[in-house]
Amino acid sequence: MATNRQFAFPIIDSHIHLYAAEHLRDLSWAPSLPEGHVLKRQNSIAEYRAATQSQPNLLGFVFVETDRKSSMSKHDWQHPLEEIEFLHRIKSGTPREGEGHAPEDKDLLLGAVAWAPAAAGLPTLQNYLEQVQTSQDFHAKDGLVRGVRYLLQDKPKGHMLNTEMWKGLLVLRHTGCKTFDLGVDFRQGGHWQLTEAVQMLQKFYAEGHGQLKIVANHLCKPNLRPDVTQEDKAKWEHAVRALADLPSTYMKLSGLFSELPSQDPEKPTPTAELLELTRFEMDVIFDNFGPENIMFGSDWPVCNVGGPGPEKSWAHWVEFVAAVLEDRGLTDEQKARVWAGTAREVYELNVDLEEWEAR
Repeated sequence: MATNRQFAFPIIDSHIHLYAAEHLRDLSWAPSLPEGHVLKRQNSIAEYRAATQSQPNLLGFVFVETDRKSSMSKHDWQHPLEEIEFLHRIKSGTPREGEGHAPEDKDLLLGAVAWAPAAAGLPTLQNYLEQVQTSQDFHAKDGLVRGVRYLLQDKPKGHMLNTEMWKGLLVLRHTGCKTFDLGVDFRQGGHWQLTEAVQMLQKFYAEGHGQLKIVANHLCKPNLRPDVTQEDKAKWEHAVRALADLPSTYMKLSGLFSELPSQDPEKPTPTAELLELTRFEMDVIFDNFGPENIMFGSDWPVCNVGGPGPEKSWAHWVEFVAAVLEDRGLTDEQKARVWAGTAREVYELNVDLEEWEAR
């Protein structure tokens, strides 16, 4: 086993996105990006392997849907359904030419968080879940789809409080869904997004129909800009604390490079400086969620936005997370939870961490 402390644990990357060059036309956000943007190019497993080659203890990743063009209407499900077919080709080791993956890559894909029209209403949502055969995946030990995401960060005020939204969570739970990934954006969307998310989940849990594990993405995107006010910090902290107080709620330690000042590829921001820039946010999530409810995620390739470039961003994020865990004074058991244990438990991944640790 490697002696460097950041290499002393197996890693499950709980949050990455994948798409081939030909998929760019199907992504809702891609047309607005300028040519040459770091995201407006193929980012598939070949590129992910290149970015992660410095880390021998990476066991695999959880794919998270890429926000393909879609709507609540079944007539607009073509692109999300094609994304699931793409994932099945990866998992079965049967790539198409130009997709950026090879047969041996199938073991890297540990599970997927697929898009689902959570606010579409009972019959429509059930119809979609039947089409993607999620029930079969949800109940299989090695099933591909382990949970769903329906991005809320770009929705209008009141959307999360719509009856169909929280009832959609009940449908997911009854179908056997393991998780719902919560994507909200405090900085760009406003603090009301976190407030509505908490209210939505409080209503969902109050129904008493069982628990669905909620996985908040990217610390809910706090404001890390130099002009942030103490009022903003207090509002984010209050909402995150309320979120952590809910049952079966988890946080991904991910996605902050795009919120921080951009880094120079020739001279990445030192981890000590990154620690100081994020100390308040790290204190809030660790004090409220605890390391047992926090999981590592890289948000690759989005970590290249603001990070020190495609060749360095993933590894630099790993170095930063290792520094955070060391700075917090966590035990080896707690560190192992953040690096892999929480993700395996929450997404119910078919990974034997004990066998790895016994090597």
